[in-house]
Amino acid sequence: MVTHTVTNQVPPLVGYDAAEQPVILEALSRAGAGHAVDELHEVGRLAGTADALGWGDRAEANPPVLRTHDRYGNRIDEVDYDPAYHELMRRAVGFGLHGAPWADPRPNPHLVRAAKSSVWGQTDAGHGCPISMTYAVVPALRRAPDLAAMFEPLLTSAVYDPVLAPPATKRGLTAGMSMTEKQGGSDVRANTTHATRNSDGTYSITGHKWFTSAPMSDLFLVLAQAPGGLTCFCVPRVLPDGSRNPFLLQRLKDKLGNRSNASSEVEYDQTTGWIVGDEGRGVATIIEMVNMTRLDCTLGTATGMRVGVANAVHHAMHRRAFGAALIDQPLMRNVLADLAVEAEASTTVALWLAELTDLADAGDREADALRRIGLAVSKYHVCKRGPIHAAEALECLGGNGYVEDSRMPRLYREAPLLSVWEGSGNVAALDVLRAMAKQPETVETFLDTVSSVRGADSRLDGAVDRLGGTLTAVAAGRPEEAQYVARRVVGDMAMILQGYLLLRHGHPAVADAFLVSRLGADRGDVLGTLPTGVDTSAILDRVTPKVG
Repeated sequence: MVTHTVTNQVPPLVGYDAAEQPVILEALSRAGAGHAVDELHEVGRLAGTADALGWGDRAEANPPVLRTHDRYGNRIDEVDYDPAYHELMRRAVGFGLHGAPWADPRPNPHLVRAAKSSVWGQTDAGHGCPISMTYAVVPALRRAPDLAAMFEPLLTSAVYDPVLAPPATKRGLTAGMSMTEKQGGSDVRANTTHATRNSDGTYSITGHKWFTSAPMSDLFLVLAQAPGGLTCFCVPRVLPDGSRNPFLLQRLKDKLGNRSNASSEVEYDQTTGWIVGDEGRGVATIIEMVNMTRLDCTLGTATGMRVGVANAVHHAMHRRAFGAALIDQPLMRNVLADLAVEAEASTTVALWLAELTDLADAGDREADALRRIGLAVSKYHVCKRGPIHAAEALECLGGNGYVEDSRMPRLYREAPLLSVWEGSGNVAALDVLRAMAKQPETVETFLDTVSSVRGADSRLDGAVDRLGGTLTAVAAGRPEEAQYVARRVVGDMAMILQGYLLLRHGHPAVADAFLVSRLGADRGDVLGTLPTGVDTSAILDRVTPKVG
């Protein structure tokens, strides 16, 4: 008698073009970025291979290892990565997912980079951290024109060069950020790391940083207290003369997820740094980098959502229960469609923010204002939805989803990070309140934008009207009252923005499902409670992986 015949198990989701995503392809088409479609499919075809997915598996299974000293007792402060990590980095840099958009003369470079990053992101999230920071460092570094002239060509180079060497001698650079200290967290003005000016114009930096990711990067933007106040510095791992800059790695963090990426504690001991911007203007300088990494937090969460949807739909297509395929059972279709709507709304707003970055970089001040407020509300809301979405997508696979082989636990562990990184939910919500108080024109721009389609859908109109009343009340109230309701207000703004974008640009079935459930309030308290009448077939067709 045969006892081990395997039936009703799902084939692996592999061998497909991960760029076959209508929501991404439509965004490129709307923006006139059709020139990038072939590049996108090149990324997508590789991202869907067993090789690329295997690199991610190995990089995650073999996390970085800290080596503080060599065999002779010399301090070296290096981190060893699995070769798969370096392969992922090499491909990501080669695809231009790092600093390349800042030097790309073609149209829509930031949107194109976002689209390719979102497709490639399914391979592994950890290596995306140094890739994102290398992308984000460029606009901040431009506050020091001499440093930018020296390093920007290397930060935008298509060559991944992981060897520790003087930055100017390398073929390509990666960059990181070192802000957080144990006593302050997001309150960077509480930092105690200090910097003193040297006679040659450099500064000597001493202090302890609680979180510094990707410590083998070549350059870091570091915040320290200078005589003029909190200031931003560029700190190289290796000095121009070839000597190691004091960069003492105390330990690597043992993290919930993001395991392929090393996150470290760093001790600076008379470490050399070059000033970026003016003394006392450290936050204003480094916020340029923070804003760009916040864009990637939103984009990365949307990517994780789409990966979760793809795996859940693929499973439901091949798995049978109670006499029918899961995909054909109404309740499962409701769950899958709701997951798909959330993922598409999040991807739409993330790509729109990247498109605004192109416009802002070209000098469009209105786009810049809209991007600032849009980033804050979207980073808050989209990243908050990530863990909820990952848990529901995992549950679609049942017990199989709880097993590491499915990759769904990795997706689940990764989801909370992007809400924590670059300011947790409260920080993002408070940033919106500060914008309301200090830059009211950004809120006016936001309201004008989402009101520009008034009359097209009563559910959106009603939500915008309610938001306007709430914002008026918040502005007239006491600051502590505004803080108390900040999460609700910012969440409403984010959903209204997504509803506006879907109504204006999205597939009608997706837009209708979003508006009726998120803004029309015809929905329960969990995913999978869409009302009857939603076109689940059209929604699911857009997210079904095209394998074979």
